[in-house]
Amino acid sequence: MSDQPRLDAIDWKILDLLQQDARITNVDLARQVNLSPSPCLARVRALEKAGYIARYVSLLDPLKLGLQVSVFIQVRLERQIESALERFERAMSDRPEVMECYLMTGDADYLLRVLVTDIQALQDFIVNVLSRVPGVGNIQSSFALKQVKYQTAVPLPSGATGGRAG
Repeated sequence: MSDQPRLDAIDWKILDLLQQDARITNVDLARQVNLSPSPCLARVRALEKAGYIARYVSLLDPLKLGLQVSVFIQVRLERQIESALERFERAMSDRPEVMECYLMTGDADYLLRVLVTDIQALQDFIVNVLSRVPGVGNIQSSFALKQVKYQTAVPLPSGATGGRAG
């Protein structure tokens, strides 16, 4: 990590502002961090090159797209050997309805967050996809009734953004 630039208060503010609105113009961003546009753009490019900014995305509204069923699925494998873990992870990486997939400690080996249109689509995913992955031993689903909090902005160090909570 020695080749990574050391972040100063301006860099932290740039990261905070870009997390809130990735479409902010460079001119507006520069104004908000008290830089002229050219040095501001150079800082953004340096943050991108160093990997602090992984990518820019548009966040879509799942409900407007008909994706009304959000489900958390715990998966236990028959054996926790490297080949089984890799096979499962590859299978989940290829599925667009799998929004998140985590290798876990505890009772389940994996926790998935799956987003589908309806119960039939969930059944299809579980029966025709998930249960057919070699090595899957147990599947347990929990429906999300209400999304209480959802954020994409990662928490930045306290004080790095001038006292504003990320």
